[in-house]
Amino acid sequence: MIPLSLYVHFPWCVRKCPYCDFNSHEVKNGIPEDEYLAALMRDLEAALPQVWGRTVQTVFIGGGTPSLLSPAGLDRLLAGVRSRLTLAPTAEITLEANPGAIEAEKFAAFRAAGVNRLSLGIQSFDDAKLKALGRIHSSAEAKRAVDLALRHFERVNLDLMYALPGQTLAEARRDIETAIAFGPGHLSAYHLTIEPNTAFHHAPPPVPDDDLAADMQEMVEDTLAAAGYRHYETSAFAKPGQQCLHNLNYWHFGDYLGIGAGAHSKISDHAGIRREARPRSPKDYLADPATRLWQPVALSDLPGEFMMNALRLTEGVPIDWFAERTRLPLAGIADMLARAEADGLLMHTGERIAPTPLGQRHLNALIGRFF
Repeated sequence: MIPLSLYVHFPWCVRKCPYCDFNSHEVKNGIPEDEYLAALMRDLEAALPQVWGRTVQTVFIGGGTPSLLSPAGLDRLLAGVRSRLTLAPTAEITLEANPGAIEAEKFAAFRAAGVNRLSLGIQSFDDAKLKALGRIHSSAEAKRAVDLALRHFERVNLDLMYALPGQTLAEARRDIETAIAFGPGHLSAYHLTIEPNTAFHHAPPPVPDDDLAADMQEMVEDTLAAAGYRHYETSAFAKPGQQCLHNLNYWHFGDYLGIGAGAHSKISDHAGIRREARPRSPKDYLADPATRLWQPVALSDLPGEFMMNALRLTEGVPIDWFAERTRLPLAGIADMLARAEADGLLMHTGERIAPTPLGQRHLNALIGRFF
């Protein structure tokens, strides 16, 4: 049975960051918490026939800034999920949170509601860099939030970014070393990219050139490896047993049900694999949360879709998962695998496929071969 996860999207944040291209919307007149929670349950109930009888292995509540929810609201959300879906007894339940002082005070209540993994959007411990990124928390608030998170949660992720506006190699190193000093089990380190339809795209800030950014990436990988973090995915580093199980299910080409404004689903059934999307606008979603656009994944796209996820993992995946999760014969991509291996981009042992270090550096080109 293909594993199943649940993603819950919370579309509001206090302020839209200039680099953010996620489906997030600034709070203007308060959050319609009760109305939105009711809509999420209507959405979930409409989707139940697609996943009936299946056990959910992980839950991820993302955004936006879902830690803006009240503790009572989060408890209501998780109770509603448990009453409608079968959650594995050891299900990983992750909540994304910002380090602002008001939200940090809620951490104990979030843990009591059932969240067992917290992902903190730190981005940097440098006040000047936080200001350049449009973040509303300070370095001091970030450090206090990390302390509180580690006090209440056994599993904590810190999100960091590098190649920030005006950043030097020494400043990027200081951010990584500061994060390591706290001892979280998981770190995500992302290269800042300028995405279309963002404020940074319309008014690009001065960012490090490609050579300096590459030096920063190498520094991040070497520094975290020396501290005992395994680089298990393109931007993810974890201590033993601390990998994000929810994200691993994406990269393993597992199934996921997404509820909430703009949420996406990928569901396998007897008819094949299909993707769904909810309305992006919170107003439209609240008007009819059972609305969704769906389309089957074309057979010709499945090899690329599988590899787009699997090859993000530095150790790859078992080769027999290709046929199991795409329902296509491995022979159909044998020539592509052989050519990628001959070019030094892919390792194919007979049991696993994985990107080589060269393939990791040229991942988009490697994945493109399978579309």
